[in-house]
Amino acid sequence: MDKAQARQEIERLRRELSEHDYRYYVLAQPTIKDYEYDMLMKRLEALEAQFPEFQSDTSPSRRVSGAPTKVFPVVRHRKPMLSLSNTYNEEEIRDFDRRVRTLLEGETFEYVCELKIDGVAMSLVYEGGILQRAVTRGDGEQGDEVTNNVKTIRSIPLRLESGRDDLQNIEIRGEIYYPKAEFEQLNRERVAAGEPPFANPRNSAAGTLKMQDTRIVAKRPLRMFCYYLDAAGDHALPLRSHYEALEALKKMRFPVNPHARRCKDVEAVIGYWREFAAKKYDLPYEIDGVVVKVDSFEQQRRMGFTAKSPRWAIAFKFATEQARTRLLDIQWQVGRTGAVTPVAHLEPVLLLGTTVSRATLHNADEIRRLDVRIGDAVVIEKGGEIIPKIVQVESESRAADSVPYQPPTRCPVCHTPLVRLPDEVALICENITCPAQVAGKITHYAARKALDIEGLGEKVVELLLANELIRDYGDLYTLRAEDVAQLERMGEKSAENLLQGIDASKSRPLARLLFGLGIRYVGEGAAKLLAGHFHSLDRMAAASEEEIAAIDGIGEKTAASVKDFFGRKENQAVLEKLRAAGMPFEADVPEPSTASGDDRFEGKTFVFTGTLTRFTREEASQMVEARGGKTTGSVSKKTDYLVAGEAAGSKLKKAQELGVTVLSEEFFLEMVGE
Repeated sequence: MDKAQARQEIERLRRELSEHDYRYYVLAQPTIKDYEYDMLMKRLEALEAQFPEFQSDTSPSRRVSGAPTKVFPVVRHRKPMLSLSNTYNEEEIRDFDRRVRTLLEGETFEYVCELKIDGVAMSLVYEGGILQRAVTRGDGEQGDEVTNNVKTIRSIPLRLESGRDDLQNIEIRGEIYYPKAEFEQLNRERVAAGEPPFANPRNSAAGTLKMQDTRIVAKRPLRMFCYYLDAAGDHALPLRSHYEALEALKKMRFPVNPHARRCKDVEAVIGYWREFAAKKYDLPYEIDGVVVKVDSFEQQRRMGFTAKSPRWAIAFKFATEQARTRLLDIQWQVGRTGAVTPVAHLEPVLLLGTTVSRATLHNADEIRRLDVRIGDAVVIEKGGEIIPKIVQVESESRAADSVPYQPPTRCPVCHTPLVRLPDEVALICENITCPAQVAGKITHYAARKALDIEGLGEKVVELLLANELIRDYGDLYTLRAEDVAQLERMGEKSAENLLQGIDASKSRPLARLLFGLGIRYVGEGAAKLLAGHFHSLDRMAAASEEEIAAIDGIGEKTAASVKDFFGRKENQAVLEKLRAAGMPFEADVPEPSTASGDDRFEGKTFVFTGTLTRFTREEASQMVEARGGKTTGSVSKKTDYLVAGEAAGSKLKKAQELGVTVLSEEFFLEMVGE
């Protein structure tokens, strides 16, 4: 066989094997036996070895690379991979529909519903028709590149066969998952080998994608469903809707879930959700809900995004699961701002595939509302939260000598008397030298969204404090490598890396520094507003409370907190340490304010009721007023929206009687774009 004949035969074998991969892994319609497939692959591998000049990274034989991957580089996404807001009940999906109709001002539109695959979100980037990068979602802004491992998934094309010039540089997104039956078999094999089983298919998929040896990954039957198609360059794709994009993905031979469906209205959406809530256990893969999207790309564009999620989509998740257990104790944690919050410690119980031993109790009011007591049998529920919550107390089974639980009156760490501020639900420790607050403030200062000091996590902060190397975050900049290296579990290399991370923090912008200072009520958004207005930490410190409160989006409570922070001598001493270290007290370039003349709530009246867990009433009022609306304390016919927190009472009942639109905290944040 000469070279020309070899090249033709190699190309023929590659086409044939790719076709069989597509039929087996995407269509689930194999046309040859495994033995015949293996013989074709061996023939291809032999020819590529004989004629190495014809080898190609897109060959079916090259899905498994020989060398192990020792590191997974962090790669920034071209466009953020935002998470979706979510709901668990039909009334909130109707709220979502009302918001969509309001934003589209009565236009006709359709939804597309898809199954929400419980897997690992993945971005595939093709350049010149070749798969170049596969990157996990990560934190939404950047993720780990796992290209070699993803190439082992035979349902994913290594080379595009569209034949269209406008579909050669594209990004595909989807969900990589582990099929149920194969997952169960994997766990049987792990148990037989004396290894611990995986908790659930999603964990198995995530763990497999981070393996260093692609030969092992190739033996794991990972699959992928694709749901997103976009240009990877500056050009736009000739697609008008999400449903068209799904059809285009199918034509390009990408695996697309077959249950995607167009829905004319919200009732059809709810019908789709009910259908698959009943069918979910019969599917060969795990799902935890459905994803609902406005179909038209033009309408999506006009609706836009919040800081965290698109306004035109929502995850309609299936009902949460519950478990019964017993409350062993209530422990109180002290946060960096002095807020003291309760955590329930439980008898360990299995819930949604994981062992749970803690649950949130929010605050003292919630404990009083539930009348939960030590030793009670309780029902816990886990939905979108990381930590479950107690939703029911079985008081009829409690002991006769049971007494109501009394919240602490002193800080559990420094024993300072606790106070409760007006209009606040949290108990507060006002001792700013409380060890728990100090550790929390330094950890917050070093966090990714603040000064982003690599290597300075909670444990290292505790180590530095315990050895009296620092007393506050200002002391970080005078640390010596030889002192840090002597600490337990550190060493010279770790010490060197930590000091490099601390030094790198000096280049962060003013808004990040301001957020890192940990001023009460000053979150990321408020920090950007303040930095964008003053452009200088010194000018901000010198400003009057009235001047600060006058900034659009900054209320009186935040202004008072800022003045209090800069007025305290202990804080002034820390700021001088930061100044001496060369931290950015001035903004080189004016930082843009997030205020933008937003008047989306003009003429609208809001009322807030119940226990709010995501923001204070003051913060809520600021968000409404910054967007042209107003808030009142009582419900009337003139009320447009009632935002109901937990344990909402008479105001909620009156709003329902008057037909006032009731919103959850989550959906209120969706409306304001935060």
